[in-house]
Amino acid sequence: MAALRAAVPVLALLAVLGLGLGSAAAATPLVIWHGMGDSCCNPVSMGYIQKLVEKKIPGIYVLSLKIGSNLIQDMENSFFMNVNDQVREVCSQLAADPHLRGGYNAMGFSQGGQFLRAVAQRCPSPPMLNLISVGGQHQGVYGFPRCPGESSHICDWIRKTLDLGAYTKAVQEHLVQAEYWHDPLKEEDYRKNSIFLADINQERGINETYKKNLMALKKFVMVRFLNDTMVDPPVSEWFGFYKSGQAKETIPLQETSLYKEDRLGLQQMDKAGKLVFLGVKGDHLHFSEEWFDSTILPFLQ
Repeated sequence: MAALRAAVPVLALLAVLGLGLGSAAAATPLVIWHGMGDSCCNPVSMGYIQKLVEKKIPGIYVLSLKIGSNLIQDMENSFFMNVNDQVREVCSQLAADPHLRGGYNAMGFSQGGQFLRAVAQRCPSPPMLNLISVGGQHQGVYGFPRCPGESSHICDWIRKTLDLGAYTKAVQEHLVQAEYWHDPLKEEDYRKNSIFLADINQERGINETYKKNLMALKKFVMVRFLNDTMVDPPVSEWFGFYKSGQAKETIPLQETSLYKEDRLGLQQMDKAGKLVFLGVKGDHLHFSEEWFDSTILPFLQ
């Protein structure tokens, strides 16, 4: 018993120093960011994912991001906290976490996908190694068909607000979904007034640091749900969007000006095999544990 008590501080010190015993200690840490109307630790969503990863990769450190001091605030902030402020808060959390100093993998669900991409572009320290976007809307959305969980009354209000003035200053600064609202019929308004998506997608000029930081990823994995009824248009999950000037015909990433002009380095990443496009049958964020194990876990190991 005395020997066991003496060993505990030593093991704790090894863990802090990243010198744990066995190969499990070498597992790359994982950072998760939830989607709209969710929270860091919901047992049927992010809590489930965290436990699943921890079961499959023993010894892995998983940080499920919480924006706010409690779960209610975390959920509310997914609707109402300026995304740029959220990204700054997350960058501070990551920089202060000693487990992440050697680098980490990131996995964002729904809007958490494009938010973590902003982290990759804006905050390269600690380094993000692989980014997995599960249903993220990287070219934004132009439609709000339905809402997750019990948030339908909030979504009714959001729809009306977006219709009235998505690109007004007050709406942009206080409504998360407006900050990645991309109206193909009002491209100039979008480029000029979108305070988040237009910035990280280099719509107003080229930030070479954004480009360099994104290109430093080993892999940028984009998962699209092939029967998605929540994201409009679903091809945004693969960085595609509506052809400019209308809202019927969509084009893939490779036909967009973003890709052709290589404003984010995506063309170079694509040619280098760094972009991975995955499709899964099912509605938004609906997938099986078997699919997750066989398709996603290999990028975390």
